[in-house]
Amino acid sequence: MQKILARAGHGSRREVEAMIQQGRVSVDGKISTLGDRVELNAGTKIRLDGHVLSIIEAQDTVCRVLAYYKPEGELCTRSDPEGRPTVFDRLPKMRGSRWVAVGRLDVNTSGLLLFTTDGELANRLMHPSREVEREYAVRVFGQIDDEKIKQLSRGVQLEDGPAAFRSIKYQGGEGLNQWYNVTLTEGRNREVRRLWEAVGVQVSRLIRVRYGDLNLPKGLPRGGYKELDLPDINYLRQLVALTEETVSKMPVERDRRRVKANQIRRAVKRHTQVTPARRGGTPSKRQG
Repeated sequence: MQKILARAGHGSRREVEAMIQQGRVSVDGKISTLGDRVELNAGTKIRLDGHVLSIIEAQDTVCRVLAYYKPEGELCTRSDPEGRPTVFDRLPKMRGSRWVAVGRLDVNTSGLLLFTTDGELANRLMHPSREVEREYAVRVFGQIDDEKIKQLSRGVQLEDGPAAFRSIKYQGGEGLNQWYNVTLTEGRNREVRRLWEAVGVQVSRLIRVRYGDLNLPKGLPRGGYKELDLPDINYLRQLVALTEETVSKMPVERDRRRVKANQIRRAVKRHTQVTPARRGGTPSKRQG
């Protein structure tokens, strides 16, 4: 059941498991439990919160993926009781499916965040066993020497277990403010910040610039998004051993530039309405 609902875009595997545990899912009038197997046919009625889901049609839904440039100040949640802006506020609306975030970035972190309509794809990309590499541009404040760099490469003990950067590359800076690019192959909560703090160094800015081989799209403004084309979607699917897609929701070439420009314009307009304008630029980084 978890896999069926996730594949149909009703949430990540973890989100769907929570829905089932809360008794929100039923099959032909019977409340589902974790581990239930379902034989789908035209007469099967799966309900979420009492509403019938179009699962049969959803199995044929094309997998879509967005690359979103998350600004600082946005929460990675669908709604916030305090009314603060979330990463879902500016995404394109859909009927019969919804966007699932591939992991999270904390409120003070900006950069590349992927969204997909395929919850199973999101679940696999997030799973630590896949070891999908994430790269961050990080500005740190404090004294940094070779010994601290070695510690961060060898591993330090955090409250939730040992952790280490796969790579650390110096990018320049002035005085005690230095820029580094670091990589990880997991997505634990605030892991980049906690690793630097473990050696007595404070992170003053953090930007995710790459997920796997996908870079933060060049020219994409904060608060803007770009829909990925079929080769990029299938790269992600191959990465986690899912069947490749053969069709895409991307517009035909002659319409693509117009659609992209309109999407960016709308997203940035909403961004300026939701969050105050910020001063300062981003560091130079490899993009594509």
